[in-house]
This record gives sequence, structure tokens and C-alpha cells, in this order.
Amino acid sequence: MQPLLSPKIETGSGRKSSLWRRLLAQRHLQTMALLGVVWMIIFNYIPMYGLIISFKDYNIVKSIAEAPWVGLTHFREFMDDEDLVNVIKNTLGISLIKLLIGFPLPIIFALFLNEVRSLRYKKTIQTISYLPHFLSWVVLGGILATWLADVGIVNNILLSLHLIDQPITYLAEPSYFWTIIISSDIWKELGWSAIIYLAAISGVSPEMYEAATIDGAGRFQKMWFVTLPAIKSTISILFILAVSGVLNSNFDQILVLRNSLNDSASNVIDYYIYYTGIVSNRFSYSAAVTLIKAVIALILLLIANQVSKKINDTSLF
Repeated sequence: MQPLLSPKIETGSGRKSSLWRRLLAQRHLQTMALLGVVWMIIFNYIPMYGLIISFKDYNIVKSIAEAPWVGLTHFREFMDDEDLVNVIKNTLGISLIKLLIGFPLPIIFALFLNEVRSLRYKKTIQTISYLPHFLSWVVLGGILATWLADVGIVNNILLSLHLIDQPITYLAEPSYFWTIIISSDIWKELGWSAIIYLAAISGVSPEMYEAATIDGAGRFQKMWFVTLPAIKSTISILFILAVSGVLNSNFDQILVLRNSLNDSASNVIDYYIYYTGIVSNRFSYSAAVTLIKAVIALILLLIANQVSKKINDTSLF
């Protein structure tokens, strides 16, 4: 009687040769990936050495190694800064409202756009909604400054409708700044942010919609009970990333639209770092603030990832 055939067990050398064969077969893809890794090492990891100036009194005249150590002095200065409360309030206020309003809007937009049956109409909407993303904030900032000026189109419309009695210079009023920042950011990124959701929706099996139709589900019921659950993992991953970036306030946008008159509402942590580091030449101090921001972002990422893993079993790692 012949013995039963046993499964083939790969030895260490066998696994290595199999790995090399796969790498050789995928050499073109691996080369492309390797270039990305090299780019990340050069521009993301090597510059991390410069973070040690957070603990030094760095001066551009001397090298980083020659700068004297000062410990946590710069961190204490930031905690004692009189602008700290205003900076944190502006940063969290703008970012949390953007997260609350700006995060679900692309999902809703993608859901409704997916329901458009006319291909020509759908492409037209997509083109119009994507276009602002490809314009820099320098261009859009100039457009907004013109529209919101006291002789701009916004004031002309409101005056003609008798909604206001006299022109308002919106960018000079701190009370309007958050609204301008949030609404303009949504206008610029709404269509582009919906691309990922549209891609996820395209992967939903048509059989699920057919089954829902047989059960008597309408369009809104299909969106709620079929489409949304199918793209739940995509939403969760993007939400985790959005939470980790809650301290980012879109520096380009802020820099273009801020001025000395709306400083009380526009002084966010990104601009604060830029002003203290580049304008005031306090490199060590700004590096310390950047390090604090990075640590908080990492903590938020870990918390959001853990919460998402427990709630819907979806996580980054």
C-alpha cells in the first residue's frame, strides 16, 4: 500500500527562491514602488533629523550639531504664549466645522451623482464640480477677494435684493472669516473628494440593487440600505485620516485670504508656525510647535483607528 501524498513544505531556501521569482516577475511594478519609497525616505524621513532643533537654540549661523541644548524650553514658551488660546480656538473651530460639514457632503454628492441616469448630464456635473480643484488657492483667493470686495458681485447682489443697507468688506471682518474659509474649501474640493466614493460605489454588485428592487425598495432606500453599507469601509478609512488631520487648516488657503484686519479669526497653528519660524526667524521654537502638532495628530490617528476598529471592524492597521 503506497503512503498518502503529504503536502509540499517549502524550506527556507525554497521560500527565498519563490520570493525572488515573484519579484523578478513584478520587476516593473517593484521599480515604480521603489521610486516612491526612495522619494519618501529623502523627503519625509531624512528631514526628521532636523526635529532635534526643537530641543536646541538653533541659529542659522551655526550647524545643528553646534547649537546648544535647551531641553524643553521652547515647549514651555509655547504653553505660556498669550496667543495659544486664540490659535487653538481658530484651528479647532475651522477644522471641526470642516469635518462636520465638509466630510459628509462629498458622500452625499457621490450618492446623488450615482443616481443620475443621463451619462452626458452626469459628465457635465462632474466636470463642473472637479474644475475648482485644479485651480490654486492663489487664483481662487484673487477671485474670492474680488467677489467679496465692497464693490464686488456679492455686495451688488445683496444690495439689489435689499438684504443689506451698505456694502460689507467681508475679508476685513473677522466674524465672516470662518464662513468664507469653510464654504470656499467645500466649493473647491467637493467634486474631487467625491471621486473615491464614486469609485467605491462602482464596485457595488448590480445584483444587490436588483434584489432591493425586487423587494420594493425605492432609490433612497437603495442608497441607504445598499450603497452606504457597501462603501462603509471606504468612509471609515477616510474619516480616520480626516480626524488625524484635524489640526491642519489648509495653510495655502489661510495665507491667501488672511490679513491684519481678520487676524483674530485667521491665526491658526499652521500660520503661527510659519510666522514664528520664517518671519520671526525662531526656527527652534517653530520646530517645537510643529513637533507638538505632529504628536497630537499621531494620537488622534491611533484613537480614531481604534474606535473605527471596534465599531465597524475597519481600520488602517
